[in-house]
Amino acid sequence: MEALNRSFHVTLVRYFERRVNEREEVEDLVQQVFERLLKRGGVADLEEVKGYVFQTASTVLIDYLRVRRSHFSDDHELFDEASHGDVDFSPEHVLLERERLAQATAILLELPERTRMIFVLRRLEGMKYLDIAARIGISVSAVEKHMERAVERLTERVGRL
Repeated sequence: MEALNRSFHVTLVRYFERRVNEREEVEDLVQQVFERLLKRGGVADLEEVKGYVFQTASTVLIDYLRVRRSHFSDDHELFDEASHGDVDFSPEHVLLERERLAQATAILLELPERTRMIFVLRRLEGMKYLDIAARIGISVSAVEKHMERAVERLTERVGRL
């Protein structure tokens, strides 16, 4: 195994560096290759050791990418004390925020269906006015007016709560 490490370590590091964005993961991936080779045993008697090593590396890479995709690893946001540190998670605060959410939901449900749909498509789904207009079959100006009404209604009602 030591001979394999000497022969392939640097090459495997380069192989993974070209394919993985996270440099800190490269050494772990190389170690996984050697672990799999060690578990297999009898690598020395293979005619094409290099081919087997890189086939194993390819499998390790596929497994790594599959796990990242299934765990949505690229969508995670690192904790930043400056932007996340002052959030209050006390039971009282959580209860108050839930009540505010319930109130906002009740206000949205009072809106006419089309106005509510336009508001949800814009604010929650992030669609553009032009796309909303095309989807519903109305003008962009009409979409803007529905949004104005929804925002006015929410602002008015939230101010009274």
